[in-house]
Amino acid sequence: MATLRPDLAIIGSGSGNSLITPFWNDKEVVLADKGIDATGAFGGTCLNVGCIPTKMFVRPSALARAPHEAARLGVTMGEARADWPAIRDRIFGRIDAISSGGREYRESLENVHLLQEKVTLTGHRSFRSETTGTEVRAEQLVIAAGSRPVIPEVPGITLPQVHTSDTVMRLEELPERVLIVGGGYIACEFAAIFSGLGSSVVQVNRSQGLMRQLDEEIAQAYSAQAEKNWTVRYQRTLASLEPHEPDSEQGGVTAHVVTSDGRAETYDADCVLVATGRTPNTDLIGAADVGLDLHEDGRLAVDAHQRVLSEGRPVPGLYAAGDICSEAMLKHVANHEARVVSHNLENPRDLRQARTFAVPAAVFSHPEIAFVGMTEAEAVDSIGQANVTVKVQKYGDTAYGWAMEDMHGLAKVLADRRTGEILGAHVVGTQSSNLIQPIVQAMSLGQDAYTAARGQYWIHPALTEVIENALLGLDVPIPDSAPL
Repeated sequence: MATLRPDLAIIGSGSGNSLITPFWNDKEVVLADKGIDATGAFGGTCLNVGCIPTKMFVRPSALARAPHEAARLGVTMGEARADWPAIRDRIFGRIDAISSGGREYRESLENVHLLQEKVTLTGHRSFRSETTGTEVRAEQLVIAAGSRPVIPEVPGITLPQVHTSDTVMRLEELPERVLIVGGGYIACEFAAIFSGLGSSVVQVNRSQGLMRQLDEEIAQAYSAQAEKNWTVRYQRTLASLEPHEPDSEQGGVTAHVVTSDGRAETYDADCVLVATGRTPNTDLIGAADVGLDLHEDGRLAVDAHQRVLSEGRPVPGLYAAGDICSEAMLKHVANHEARVVSHNLENPRDLRQARTFAVPAAVFSHPEIAFVGMTEAEAVDSIGQANVTVKVQKYGDTAYGWAMEDMHGLAKVLADRRTGEILGAHVVGTQSSNLIQPIVQAMSLGQDAYTAARGQYWIHPALTEVIENALLGLDVPIPDSAPL
């Protein structure tokens, strides 16, 4: 049984992989990574089973919907047909090559020991691998072990027709009938993907409405459109699953669902996607067993410098980044945290803090959603109803939105009526993830709503006028030396 004593050890090859900078070229590094469960792939969730491949499915799904929009605008297009195997193979032919290339590169470095096994912490800066029993005792350790899908404990959940986001993108064929369990980011993105490509989709959700964590007005607008694009059933909980043909991996399944008032329902499907949330992998590495502090949801507790806490105090030389400690569970947040950790590892006398302000997110469903900052309810709770100014701008009331005949897109911006500080923004509709970026920039740089609206040119008649008009509609003070 080998014992390694590196200068730096990292658990996780997602954003953690980026920590191996030229600073470590003359030092010993251990990178431990068991790979994504479904594929053993190197490179973390985002690359292999998350952001990147899902968006590579989103694009062809959106194109498959094009004939419907075109017909509304007077253009006749041929019937869209999705070649699922071709789409899948194009995506993973690229993804798998990047993953393999990343592993091979790390293996080629003389100063990096790649430990491709599950590991368990044995101390604050030490761990043991499961298969070979290799002991690692590091001068500094970074835990970037990510998260995994939540699997409900119901009968039949292990049937081969039941998938999570880790496995559903590698199906052999496009399923004719898809049942999606959940109402959050992942469930809504895959509902749009499969329905756009031609599957009959039923989405069941425990609560009333989809994307309930969003601003209420945006969530309602999104839910109304989702209900038109695929079948949505609310206040229903998955109870059990049973195969149509016992011992068969090919046949369909029947999902038994219970409504909020106790009624039993059944849904037949060829594929069931369970997307009811994600959980951090702290339990898999034994974080609590070595005395590390955890939040109620299982995340590692860290300070502003990303140092892991034990009994409320930062552990020297122990850092964390990404889903294992981040409430947001977003790749751009994980990348930022990794940059902070990288700096702090290399500059222990000049520690930097992670930014937690103006963190945006997007849901690449149909329609698309993007948001940053407070919801209206949060803003009211924070500063009071009288101090909050809100403007809701419909896409269709701007020039480009009118040209698109967009009837459902809208942007909502909130600000402090007293100061003009932008408190949040929420957009549902075409290209919302791009439209919201000027708001993210203004909030990040401390620009008030009046200046953000009037201190720059907005291209006419671009769709960004949705954001311009929303900002212009806020009741905020005119600052000194205000732009015209």
